[in-house]
Amino acid sequence: MSAAGPLAVDTEGAAPFGGRRAKRAAGGDIRAVATPLRLAIAGFGAFGQQHAATARANPECTLVAIADPAPDAPARAAAIGVAAYADPVAMLDAVAPEALIVATPNAEHVPVALAAVERGIAVFVEKPIAESLDRARVLVEASAARDVPVLVGHHRRYNPVIEDARAAAASGALGRIVAVHAFFVIRKPDEYFDVRWRREPGGGPLLINAIHDIDNLRYIVGEIDEVEAMTASTARQLAVEDTAAALLRFAGGALGTLVVSDASPAPWSWELTSGEAARYPQRPGDCYFIAGTAGSLALPSSTAWHYAGVPSWTEPLASTRRDVTPADPQLRQLAHFLRVARRIERPRIDAADAFRTLAVTAAIAESATRRAPVKVART
Repeated sequence: MSAAGPLAVDTEGAAPFGGRRAKRAAGGDIRAVATPLRLAIAGFGAFGQQHAATARANPECTLVAIADPAPDAPARAAAIGVAAYADPVAMLDAVAPEALIVATPNAEHVPVALAAVERGIAVFVEKPIAESLDRARVLVEASAARDVPVLVGHHRRYNPVIEDARAAAASGALGRIVAVHAFFVIRKPDEYFDVRWRREPGGGPLLINAIHDIDNLRYIVGEIDEVEAMTASTARQLAVEDTAAALLRFAGGALGTLVVSDASPAPWSWELTSGEAARYPQRPGDCYFIAGTAGSLALPSSTAWHYAGVPSWTEPLASTRRDVTPADPQLRQLAHFLRVARRIERPRIDAADAFRTLAVTAAIAESATRRAPVKVART
């Protein structure tokens, strides 16, 4: 099955929005208006600049302003010909954008997004949606109460490999999913930890990196009901974890394991195997393994395994590579957000959905602290 073609609209868990920035054509199709959407970015560090480059390459939007308190932010904004503000709320009031990307530090995600929601401005929030579940709930409730869409930046959902794996699991091609394993094992350089917050709780690979893998597993296999986990900081002796291992119980009955470490030189991560980001040297291999009663699937190679004849361990296994056409998930994510901002599509991952991904991550951390199984919060 190929994932080529127009981006599918995923409405799971999303609330409908009105048609305030869309036109309905003859026959009932909803099409985008011709005028480029006026877009602003709050937070102009590495992620914000990446979003700016993606936005400037898309003719469906015009980047009108950025907000960042850094002393060199005005110069960086001037280099791309946009206005700069130190305060994101002042920017919203001054330029009145139609859409906002929030790429600030985690603790500022909710306050900045709320300011946009209160003004009726569609918001894209980088992952994680918030630094805590309590703060995330505030944004979930505000988005629903004001009927303003919030899209959260779990960009791997737009990778055709992940889309195809989700379709394979949903179609029954793998049978009943019984087991899942995911690796995030990589070696971060010592200077990475010169930034203070990366040495403190919340700055480790669970919330920064493995939250992507958790979201992928939820998207492909379904909700995670319960976790049991351990963490360790033996490699660097910092306050934050460098390694974690978790058992996962999925709502559909599957069991899973997740192994996370940023302290080992290994190729077992989405970053080093998917080809998604050019800054990482790529290695052939897989980091996700999905086992079903009719077949299994390894990702990101999209290698499927099954029996051609009698299903028995004494029979030879057959393998095939599923037909998946590559596409840049960041470009597809922005294109989707622009349609969300025009109220043409519902968010592929809205605030409530992103809350559930954050809740799994929080449950893993809680389980490791309590040394006991923890139920995952849904709301």
